[in-house]
Amino acid sequence: MAAKNWLVCYYGWGELMLTDAARKESFDSLESHLVSFLEPKSFEAEQYRRLRQRVEDLAATRPLNVIAVTSPVASDGKTLTSINLAGAFSRAGAARILLIDADLRMPTVARNLNLSKSASGWPELIETRGAKLEDHIQPFGEGLHVLTGGNSRQDTYELLRSPRVAELLAEARRQYDYVILDTPPLLLVPDSGLLSNLVDGYIVVIGANSTPRKLVAEALNLLEPASVIGLVFNRDRRPLHGYYRGYYHQYFRSYIRSAGA
Repeated sequence: MAAKNWLVCYYGWGELMLTDAARKESFDSLESHLVSFLEPKSFEAEQYRRLRQRVEDLAATRPLNVIAVTSPVASDGKTLTSINLAGAFSRAGAARILLIDADLRMPTVARNLNLSKSASGWPELIETRGAKLEDHIQPFGEGLHVLTGGNSRQDTYELLRSPRVAELLAEARRQYDYVILDTPPLLLVPDSGLLSNLVDGYIVVIGANSTPRKLVAEALNLLEPASVIGLVFNRDRRPLHGYYRGYYHQYFRSYIRSAGA
């Protein structure tokens, strides 16, 4: 597969660099790995900006406005990747970004962002014909809007097969520069595959030192090869060892100080 058609990113979690006490206080109760919001000048946040840049580069050659983020199995880090990528995109000036919690069986975006879990969200919007997208979203910071997993009791599989899903994603395309969907793991339930004709591509998040290769292969076999725009190897410390924690670690700290952070 040609390298120009792929994005492959390796993420590792190092020491967070606290650079802005006021900003940290405002997001104090967020999950510490949501670095795009808590520590946007940290090395970790730079990796999500790198992912954003690669997506933008690919978007210059093909339609890439609606992106599904998934994983082979649970606990690979797909939700944190979805949220951090949305945060990285939202820092692009006047860009409008929509993050949808499409993991309706185990929605966690609202919990991670401390948004109302009782508010109506993605499933209620699908169920209610005539409901408007803007009536169900919750703003989060500048440029980012969130559609949570809601509280529907309907069968998830049948809900996602509704024609309303296509209508709503078409509406989202018109209103937002990028739409990012946090979708369920590929090997556990069929939900992510139901969206394959409605999204422009998939980012597959893999636990670098935990997800067996066999499961990665099985997950990728469930998707059309052309629909997979890239892989994110999450929690991989090896690329940072001797680099970030060595010379580059000190360089990055110096750079932050020189920038007046």
